[in-house]
Amino acid sequence: MADNVDDLEPTIFSATLTPHRSLGRVGFLILMVLFGGISFVTGMLFLVIGAWPVLGFFGLDVLLLYWAFRLNYRHADAYEQVTVTPSTLKVRKVSHLGQAREWVLNPRWVRLDKIELEDFGIDRLFLISRGRKLTIASFLGPDEKASFAKELGNALSEARRGPTRTAFD
Repeated sequence: MADNVDDLEPTIFSATLTPHRSLGRVGFLILMVLFGGISFVTGMLFLVIGAWPVLGFFGLDVLLLYWAFRLNYRHADAYEQVTVTPSTLKVRKVSHLGQAREWVLNPRWVRLDKIELEDFGIDRLFLISRGRKLTIASFLGPDEKASFAKELGNALSEARRGPTRTAFD
């Protein structure tokens, strides 16, 4: 027997959204080696002509680039989970620090809203319930947001219809 009521209900929709990173770990390593090498060679040329303080600035830019990418990769650990069953809509947001927040809404009373820009596409997605807005899928691109909104909208419509009977019941 199930310990949780949610285990008894079928899942209509489930998605885990993660931020996109266009540069993988190997690409990052190649970039840092190339950028570091070019900075080192250029810095050595300045050292040879007597402008030795410039060498430090070339090292500093490599260090700053490394720090910026490490920060970017750390933020990639964030994610959102959206699950729709006939009686619940759960949104769980986990930050890059591991802090989790969860909202449980009734799918029959939730409206999916979006802000669309003419030249850009979908800019923001919201779940609206009881006058409150919950921003979702903020780190997806416009096309991904459109696809996600369509699938989530279909799932919410199915949840609003309620259980359906088949000819074999």
